Amino acid sequence: MSIQTVVSPQDTNPNVRFLEEVSLHTAGVSRLEMCIQCGTCGGSCPSAADMDHTPRMLFAMVRAGMRTEALSSNTPWICVSCYHCVVRCPQEVHIADVMYTLKSMAIKNKLYKDATAPDFSQTFVEMVENYGRSYEFGLATRHYLKHFPLRLPNMAPMGLGMLTKKRMDLRPKKIKGIDQLQAILERAKEVEAVS
Repeated sequence: MSIQTVVSPQDTNPNVRFLEEVSLHTAGVSRLEMCIQCGTCGGSCPSAADMDHTPRMLFAMVRAGMRTEALSSNTPWICVSCYHCVVRCPQEVHIADVMYTLKSMAIKNKLYKDATAPDFSQTFVEMVENYGRSYEFGLATRHYLKHFPLRLPNMAPMGLGMLTKKRMDLRPKKIKGIDQLQAILERAKEVEAVS
């Protein structure tokens, strides 16, 4: 007599738990499982025309366990975090927060079609970690040198105007208490690594 082990689909297919994973990694309570597929989010979105999937469609993909397709979508990168969708959602799904989570997961899994937005995001985060704020001159310069070097000369007059009117600094400035912010960010990374 032999004993057979029963393996459930959840144990063999990580995509089955994709909805749970996205919800777990979203700050606060995502309420993603409450989505009723009404389409209000896409109808409210000023950027929907540029998205390859509406937020409703993207959430259906997440629920269906379509990990690669969802994380490869441009939708989270097109989201401008205006929160129109969040305010109008009848189920109070925290849509913009879920978009941040999907971006983070796409970067971690290297599942994005174009590196322009992820690179910009990573550069911005590095500057906040180092200075406690965005360093616009460095951010724009690094971004354009890496992704659009031929456009950089056309940006020079605007950059010069911003520098002369003191709307942008040539050198980065750290915020007061940067060591405290860095300690908080380091602790957040530790907590995230555990979960």
